[in-house]
Amino acid sequence: MFFPLTIRDFLDRAVTVYPDRVGVVDEPDQTADSWGELTYAQIGKLANAQAAGLDELGVPVGGRVAIVSQNSARLLVSFFGVSGWGRVLVPINYRLAAAEVKYIVEHSGAEVLIVDPDLKSLLDEVPCNHKFVIGEDDDAIWGSKNVPQTWEGDEGATATINYTSGTTARPKGVQLTHRSLWLNATVFGLHASVSDRDVYLHTLPMFHANGWGHPFTVTGMGAKHIVLRQIDGTEILKRIEKHGVTYLCAAPAVVSAALEAAKDWDGEIPGRDTVRIIVAGAPPPTITIERVREELGWEFIQIYGLTETSPLLTMSRMRSEWEELTPNQQARNLGRAGAPAIGVRMMVDDQGEVLAQSNHNLASYWENPEESDRVMEGNWFHTGDGGTFEDGYIAIADRKKDVIITGGENVSSIEVEDAISSHPAVREVAVIGVPDKKWGELIMALVVADGSEVTQADIIAHCREHLAGFKCPKKVEFRDSLERTATGKLQKFKLRQPYWEGSDRQIN
Repeated sequence: MFFPLTIRDFLDRAVTVYPDRVGVVDEPDQTADSWGELTYAQIGKLANAQAAGLDELGVPVGGRVAIVSQNSARLLVSFFGVSGWGRVLVPINYRLAAAEVKYIVEHSGAEVLIVDPDLKSLLDEVPCNHKFVIGEDDDAIWGSKNVPQTWEGDEGATATINYTSGTTARPKGVQLTHRSLWLNATVFGLHASVSDRDVYLHTLPMFHANGWGHPFTVTGMGAKHIVLRQIDGTEILKRIEKHGVTYLCAAPAVVSAALEAAKDWDGEIPGRDTVRIIVAGAPPPTITIERVREELGWEFIQIYGLTETSPLLTMSRMRSEWEELTPNQQARNLGRAGAPAIGVRMMVDDQGEVLAQSNHNLASYWENPEESDRVMEGNWFHTGDGGTFEDGYIAIADRKKDVIITGGENVSSIEVEDAISSHPAVREVAVIGVPDKKWGELIMALVVADGSEVTQADIIAHCREHLAGFKCPKKVEFRDSLERTATGKLQKFKLRQPYWEGSDRQIN
């Protein structure tokens, strides 16, 4: 017997086993009316209605549905209401500029565009066959009374296309299949010890690698979702206290926000000895890991992965053999990228690049066969990261591709350089990542100007006209020249070197 693995399996189990259990607590403070508390039975009905509504619009199996939203119960339901009946969800970063959203919608061929009410202006700038606003058009999206058409299921079908910044100026659409997402969700859940007793706080954006798969994992186990729309350290602690949160996933910037909020918290830190925090995006400093364990009393878990790998590749979690080590050495061990997850094979090639084989890997990049062939050459996924593989653990030491990870978000240095180069006073520019305790890396622009009185503020303001705010440089340094090779290429590792002196790795 062969039974296809599809992401609807997770919702079907929750509806069958936990129909009356509260499945999600929506963000109470949002522009649209909050959905409040929904049971898994109600989530199932809304997903069915969304699928039926797409039937009525004539969106076929394989048709793309784009959604631009901050974390919300509506976005959570859409993972199932769209992909669960064979369509393809395209979750888009809500912080992107209109031109960037337009590119993704057009490149993916999305037939439907759903936007957060705060982003309603996008509908005037982004063409699409069917356009809806969350809150205003809920009846059209989730209000159908019809029974959705049957989809037999195909685990090799694309479930989501997730656009990620790479080493080129245009984002690439990562095609993730039902099989990839299913296996990532179950393997991640196994390694993270997810059970029906858990309460999960969505500090991680759901658009980002599908919330690392936790919309599926948490649902399948009948655990409770707590939706957080806007990251705030104090609010994180309040939600943990109010809802009994037991785990969350976060970029290093979120870890820093929680640590800062804890300084002014009155009383015992919520979640001490009960919360586990799973961190990725960039390895935080050892001292940060120590502070999470000591000041917050939370279990610290480190993972490594990419959007292209769904994302889980490795996990570093406290183990019995480390019990006798000092807290500092334990933190150092936890700061490594981690050991391969079940079903994942890792190696480092003779060029020092980290390679991975996994059933979680992407099917391909959407309409980009050349890049797909390049990153999967030899049946290994080429991460673009440099590192070592010793004693069963991967440690990431440098980034071979020119991607800056700031606040857990990938930013293409080439994309930023392209925007800065359009300023009339700029003659040359190189964009690099420099270490920052809060954001992991800050975007810095090294600029050769034409001799005019252009300032740092001018460059940043110009960038904001073309790019999302988080992609704009936080610092600008003006140089007389930028060192290049004999063939005219910038050597960014040399440009970065002065800022990373004293660090044992070239990412933060």
